[in-house]
Amino acid sequence: MLAAGVMSPPPPRSIDAMALPIPMMRDILIKTMFRMNLNHVSTLSRAVCLPVNVTQELLDLARSHLLLEATGSLTATGSNEMGYQLTDAGRARAQDALRQSEYYGAMPVPLSVYREQIARQSIRNIQITRDQLTTAMGHLILPPALISNLGPAVSSGRSILMYGPPGNGKSSISNGIRDALGDRIYVPRAVEYAGQVITVYDPIVHASAEDETQDPTSLRRTTGRFDTRYVRCERPTVITGGELSLSMLDLVYNPVARTYQAPLQMKSTGGIFIVDDLGRQAEPPQALVNRWIVPLEESRDILALQSGEKFEVPFDTLVIFSTNFHPNAIFDQAALRRIFYKIKIDGPSQADYLKIFSIVARKKKMPLDEATLIHLLNDLYPTIDNVYANYQPVFLIDQMVSICEFEGIPYQMSPALIDRAWANMFVQSEEIVR
Repeated sequence: MLAAGVMSPPPPRSIDAMALPIPMMRDILIKTMFRMNLNHVSTLSRAVCLPVNVTQELLDLARSHLLLEATGSLTATGSNEMGYQLTDAGRARAQDALRQSEYYGAMPVPLSVYREQIARQSIRNIQITRDQLTTAMGHLILPPALISNLGPAVSSGRSILMYGPPGNGKSSISNGIRDALGDRIYVPRAVEYAGQVITVYDPIVHASAEDETQDPTSLRRTTGRFDTRYVRCERPTVITGGELSLSMLDLVYNPVARTYQAPLQMKSTGGIFIVDDLGRQAEPPQALVNRWIVPLEESRDILALQSGEKFEVPFDTLVIFSTNFHPNAIFDQAALRRIFYKIKIDGPSQADYLKIFSIVARKKKMPLDEATLIHLLNDLYPTIDNVYANYQPVFLIDQMVSICEFEGIPYQMSPALIDRAWANMFVQSEEIVR
């Protein structure tokens, strides 16, 4: 099955097709019944994210183990479904299983099956055209050469380092790259490895793109159905800044629930991982890149369980590093070699600066004034060696808007107002007397 160009994961047809340990599936089923007080195959099917026939197989299995008993059909409510309830042995088993792991609900996807789906929807399968990238960046004023450099880098699905002076749109460009991807993928709610559950789907990171709800009681799968242990999502984007630490790239173990949460780079699988303000983190940039040497080169990451056991997961992420520092100041050559594309983001030319200034003024309903612009370009910018930055028009116009509102006058530009705005954009170097 295809959805927006990505082959969707087919729903499992039987317990054997699940490729999960039978005791694990049985325990998740009875824990779900116990915690959510569910008694019918239709509601249980929705809760554990399995087809009705597979859920029925699990119910029959638990019943054969004397953990469940049938309660008959409930015709009074208009339903002719068979009802089930936990036996005393079933409740005892559910409580014991909850002491081992609090996880219940959606059945996890085995790591081996997860790998197959990642291959179907790999970020490296995407081919971005110039038109797609230009459209996604349409709100930015960028030199044509920059689009020419970004296009092949994004289409490769490999790592990108964007560097240059602050305030020139590196973060906005990263977001534009995300918008250019456009299609949808399937994110597992949870993954299983060695009997351990690792939750992956995170509503904070993943934007669900579900466009239809179907009757979970239906035994027939209509066109477009997929394995509901996955959530159909926009390609994910994880954005981190100065708060990023090496520990955030490891599995997070919850000692109370006795389950794991996927690290940030695993949540971004099939999408983009943006490391903004590289060089502002507690760990040096070199240490962060060293952590990703194997993933960046071999497209696989190594994670570790609490027991110390290590295992491999796919690393299928477009990593974008963004920094205000020169790369040679924060990386050695070995690290730089492992980042496939290095793209410098310079400030705008004077012509592009004026375009940005005009666009921002129109958006803010601030009328342009020729004398003010001449004063800005001829008198003020020479004091900083005519170094233009993309953030400056927004800053200056917002300052003038605030002054006009405070003074109770219509929005306007003047040399005097731009001087007041300019004074707030920079801090003069001077000795502070204590």
